[in-house]
Amino acid sequence: MNTQSENSASSATWFVGATFGHGTDDQAGRFIAEGIWEVRNPTDKESAQVRSMQAGERIAIKATYTRKNVLPFDNRGHTVSVMGIKAVGTILSNPQDGERVRVQWQAFEPVREWYLYTYRGTIWRIDHGDWMNDALITFAFEGKPQDLERFRNAPYWRERFGDIAPEKRRFQWTDFYKAVAEKLLTYADNRAPLVAAIHEIGKHAPKFQILQDKFPDGTSGPLRDICPFTTMGTFNRSMTDANRKIIAAELAKFLDVTVPVPPSFEGIPVLNNQRSWFFAYADKRGAGDIDTIWKVFVAASRMVDSDQPDTRDAFIQAYDEATQVWGVAWNLSTGLYWAHPWEFVTLDSQSRRYINKRLGLNVALSGQQGPCDGQSYLKLTDDLRSRFSEDGYPVHSFPDLSLASWKYKDPTDAVAPPREINDGVNGEQETTENVREAFQAAAPIVPYSVEEIVRDGCFFEQGEIELFLDRLRTKKNLILQGPPGTGKTWLAKRLAFALMGQKDDSKVRAVQFHPNLSYEDFVRGWRPIGEGKLSLADGVFMEAIKAASKETSSKLVVVIEEINRGNPAQIFGEMLTLLEAGKRTPDAALELCYPDADGGRRPVHIPDNLYVIGTMNVADRSLALVDLALRRRFAFVGLEPRLGPVWQDWVAKKRAVDPALVPDIERRITELNDQIAADARLGKQFRIGHSYVTPEHRLEPGGTKKWFRQVVETEIGPLLDEYWFDAPDEAQKAIARLKQEW
Repeated sequence: MNTQSENSASSATWFVGATFGHGTDDQAGRFIAEGIWEVRNPTDKESAQVRSMQAGERIAIKATYTRKNVLPFDNRGHTVSVMGIKAVGTILSNPQDGERVRVQWQAFEPVREWYLYTYRGTIWRIDHGDWMNDALITFAFEGKPQDLERFRNAPYWRERFGDIAPEKRRFQWTDFYKAVAEKLLTYADNRAPLVAAIHEIGKHAPKFQILQDKFPDGTSGPLRDICPFTTMGTFNRSMTDANRKIIAAELAKFLDVTVPVPPSFEGIPVLNNQRSWFFAYADKRGAGDIDTIWKVFVAASRMVDSDQPDTRDAFIQAYDEATQVWGVAWNLSTGLYWAHPWEFVTLDSQSRRYINKRLGLNVALSGQQGPCDGQSYLKLTDDLRSRFSEDGYPVHSFPDLSLASWKYKDPTDAVAPPREINDGVNGEQETTENVREAFQAAAPIVPYSVEEIVRDGCFFEQGEIELFLDRLRTKKNLILQGPPGTGKTWLAKRLAFALMGQKDDSKVRAVQFHPNLSYEDFVRGWRPIGEGKLSLADGVFMEAIKAASKETSSKLVVVIEEINRGNPAQIFGEMLTLLEAGKRTPDAALELCYPDADGGRRPVHIPDNLYVIGTMNVADRSLALVDLALRRRFAFVGLEPRLGPVWQDWVAKKRAVDPALVPDIERRITELNDQIAADARLGKQFRIGHSYVTPEHRLEPGGTKKWFRQVVETEIGPLLDEYWFDAPDEAQKAIARLKQEW
């Protein structure tokens, strides 16, 4: 069927299910025969989607399922999401009843299968413009094959299915955990052999004193039943990696798991040694508690194998029942993550904090800080999964998220005492109202140096960067100034990391100066607290001073974006005097304009281990010159557009810019910058920086010219219009030269 002429590139394309109810009531044959598509008992959202379908738009009947075998690529034993395309068609009319549309169908026999990029819901609206969407549309409606190599190596699937060398593949531990979980399924209805085996392991495994139960008659003795998550928890407790490996190996031997025990357990949440069961002692335990936990374990496995409405509903019900078992709480998500690390998110406290603060997603609560319900948990899981395929998203899978949360440190968080690894378990399982959550042990220090700055994509010579650092160490305060697009913001944070010698976000505070920023915002001032009352509160800089005073052995950095956009002398106040490298001692301390919160006035000095890095755009004509007093306290280094061999190599290899076109791009930008520098109305400080022609992410194959044209039209062009606001023809000629013959 040729429907291309009937659809514009901006039209929606629909991929819809054809199953009614919870089962295999497939209506595809009837839909095709009757020339319709419909949904039974739609939700409000589904009804609105159906009403939005328009005549002329394309529609396809899909069926989504999973498979481990008979795949056109090496899936390395992982479950693969598959979407079968049963028929395609064109919408003829919409009666606007929110339930059906008339369609001219063309059926496929056999079903055409599409892999990895799928959708589980009944109605999936696809819009043009995204490379994955475009690929799916041309596959379904134009018969083009799926570029599996590209999809396998996309961010979300790269670690499992991509061309990464085995020794560089992360999260190899997931294979072992999945294998253990799969073997545990066979004991769902007969746990006696499993319990006996665990007791046997406990006789000779190190630090394995967690198997004594307390019974209703007041006696104690060996544990008589166990859930799958507590079983996996035997090697996921707060202990040394060496002991974890021993216990994991013993359990794997019993379960006949042939996948090797992982070499490390980085980023995997562990249980507290004093609360390492997912259920209470027998004297407090409900009769069906352990069965309830097995039920959600089995339901999760079935949903992973076949994510359909009925398996989803069964999982949600089992999840909600399991969270009512004492000892489960948020730990249920961690247990699900252990069993299916690519399918379920762990919501241990650190992961929740990372999701809320870094990813900006809301983790729902139930009751007083209780775990979210099953429906909310699956929604969060689906929301995260939908973002993982984005190049610019901070994480690209649930293991990646867990690892990132393990390393994440937020500068606004209070410093928490480090978690200790305690192999000496006292054998007492706490039975109180507070369930101890799973957590992640202290993250390792991630070294960072000038070499890392270069590897991250800095186009300055290593010697230049070392000079910047040397000036920062000596002067304590550094300003990076230069034309737009020279990487000032990008470099500022990396210089901070290199100064500290490690990548630690908790020791870097960033603030943006602007005309309305005041001393009260930056240092200290009165803030409203409700009911017409005010309270003294410290600003970002005073908070940094206090943090640096407490951590004298660490370097802390305040990064000030666009430092000349505000009034630095007014914003810093007396701190301007204290910024000097020679006045970083208690002898030079001054009282602030505002007292401390308790009313006392204590002299303040800026600690020697607190550094300031500012950025300044020298091409912004709306900004005043920097105060001379501020200039004397900062070292200034200039950043210039940096193209050349290093830039060429980077964009070609790291960003997939066509190597044949890279020299031409450099030539066009260089000629424009020469013109700008020679113009008496502008000058060198108005040149175009290399960041404009350095893509954020890898380009699509063959997309270099399109990307460059878009950069010229939407980024460089408007800047040139502003530069030559009094000579618009000159700006248009420059824009035309940039795009000439492209």
